[in-house]
Amino acid sequence: MSDVHPEGSITTEQRGHLWLMGFNRPDKYNGLSPKMLQELTDAYIELENNDELRVGILFGHGKHFTSGLDLPLCRPFMKKGEKPFDQSVVDLYGQKNKLKKPLITACHGYNFTAGIEIALAGDIIIASENTIFSQLEPMRGIMATGGATFRFVERGGWGNAMYHLLTSDRFDANEAHRIGIVQEITPEGNHLDRAIELGEVIARNAPMAVYATKASSMTYAMEGEKACIAKFQSTQSGLANSEDAEEGVNSFKEKRPPVFKGR
Repeated sequence: MSDVHPEGSITTEQRGHLWLMGFNRPDKYNGLSPKMLQELTDAYIELENNDELRVGILFGHGKHFTSGLDLPLCRPFMKKGEKPFDQSVVDLYGQKNKLKKPLITACHGYNFTAGIEIALAGDIIIASENTIFSQLEPMRGIMATGGATFRFVERGGWGNAMYHLLTSDRFDANEAHRIGIVQEITPEGNHLDRAIELGEVIARNAPMAVYATKASSMTYAMEGEKACIAKFQSTQSGLANSEDAEEGVNSFKEKRPPVFKGR
């Protein structure tokens, strides 16, 4: 790995309709530098804008997903109240401009601080059984500002959130699964294969219907039930008039797998 930039990089690979994005700074436990965060932002923008790409897969090279932010490199931004990446198009933390396409995170080894928050800003988390989580910001004199303070509560409930956020403890994949942060645990080393397998299942569905389903759920999370319901009829009408909906009906009648084109 001698060719890896000292501040790391993000690898990208298109595999069919999947877009694989990898943290690549293994000698530093994939500690996230400003360079890596901006490159990941750029990779998200490519996922969002490329019609061939339907599902993102995020993973880490080497023995760990990520040890979190590289604080010496990121602290100058934090002191100014800034994020070390551009949030104007797609926000890695999902607080401003959210990723519209599905994102599956495959984690193993260390998944600390910002790594958890980036994963929670996505949709599905697959964890190798050897994954260790920690939201340890209070041990460093700061607090989590990438979404953990509300997403832990949202997914795990108040007591579980306070238990892990306030103690800054380390917890394993089983505990993460118990409180709802992780959706599936795999045998050690199988996390990425499983994430890819699941991504391929999602990518076979009608893209516009997948994106609309995620958007509807995000509307509920951000604006509540009434706002979510208010958009049902117009969204469903648009989908029902699409070529993909026609293909869905025809494939059902002809007893064959559908071939969706995203239009």
